[in-house]
Amino acid sequence: MYLIGDIGNTDIKICLFDKNYKVVKKLVLKTNLISNKYLALKLNFLKKYSKKINKILFSSVVPSVYSAIKKFLKKKIKQKCIEIKQVNLNKLVKIMVNHKQVGSDRISNAIGIIDKKLNYIILDFGTATTFDVVVKDKYLGGVIAPGVNLSLKTLISKASLIPPVNLSKISKIVGTNTSSAVKSGFYWGYAGLIDNVIKLIIKQTNKTFKIILTGGLAHLYKNTIKGKIEVKKDLTIKGLLKVVKNLK
Repeated sequence: MYLIGDIGNTDIKICLFDKNYKVVKKLVLKTNLISNKYLALKLNFLKKYSKKINKILFSSVVPSVYSAIKKFLKKKIKQKCIEIKQVNLNKLVKIMVNHKQVGSDRISNAIGIIDKKLNYIILDFGTATTFDVVVKDKYLGGVIAPGVNLSLKTLISKASLIPPVNLSKISKIVGTNTSSAVKSGFYWGYAGLIDNVIKLIIKQTNKTFKIILTGGLAHLYKNTIKGKIEVKKDLTIKGLLKVVKNLK
């Protein structure tokens, strides 16, 4: 069996797959709650499968949390935990930038979508909004912008007259009250940012791309962004699974 996880700044996605790569268990943990007690509670189900798990692979952008999970799994399952950057990925993707400067979740996303035939821009709506450029079998690099929800929460916390707002699609650009004005600014503001970044990537590379959306707000922008758009929810996990299949 195979245990796979993606540690993000906000959430941690963990999936257990059987020998045929079918999902046995899938869960989401909160990154800021990680402790031995929390892990023991949430990962208690692993006791049942501990002797059957022979590969554990994670991507992580939070080293301290990865270290805590790694120690917990080593003690409970007695199986070595591997971070994706420790793996030789040359057969799956050619990384054209400094590996240390790219989040392992972004590498996993690239591996998850790469087919060595088409070009892709992967837009991930996470704590940060990231754009990653894949040309056939090459990862060229990307763009990092502030996350939509993070920016919205920061504005609400710093501006006393702005009420709590849940971001949603809004048809009119001109808001008639504070709430609708904020929604418009974030929805259409980020739509403009996204379209402009994609346009500039196309201009710099002189190539055509298929746009892949992933992360929490992917559904919100699916019909707003220009170009050929496809939403892939579990792209990072898919990439990690592809790496696991290639591990010896």
